Amino acid sequence: MSTPPVEIPVTWAPRRTRVVLLPVCALLVALFVVLAMLLPASWQLNDRIMMIASGVLFAGVGLMLARPRVSADAEGVTVVNFVRSRRLAWAEIVRVNFRQGDPWATLDLADGTSLAAVGIQSGVGKAQAIADARALRDLVEHHAQV
Repeated sequence: MSTPPVEIPVTWAPRRTRVVLLPVCALLVALFVVLAMLLPASWQLNDRIMMIASGVLFAGVGLMLARPRVSADAEGVTVVNFVRSRRLAWAEIVRVNFRQGDPWATLDLADGTSLAAVGIQSGVGKAQAIADARALRDLVEHHAQV
């Protein structure tokens, strides 16, 4: 068996997005807790609880935005998007696409569908996203030959 073009296991994720979003989410929760404590006395307990719940809800959305990643190992690829994740065997992936203007890479699958791979996105830098998509494409081609 030949050596894969990229050393696996490998994970592609928009790290800068995570570095920004995780502290912002913590700050949101802390801010809403402080706001709930500083509300005027005329506000009731349920109002304060809803204020804190709003902060937790906003932080939850931020954490969902920080979730995307694409991981490859010897058996296949795991695509984790905002809400769902999917495990794919190498044979299920026909092609990796990352066309000019696309916000993220897409995987054409053997069943005729396509799957967004949001973990490889142009928002972190176009050159890096292109390199990541090419690395995944090379892995797909390598495993198609094996």
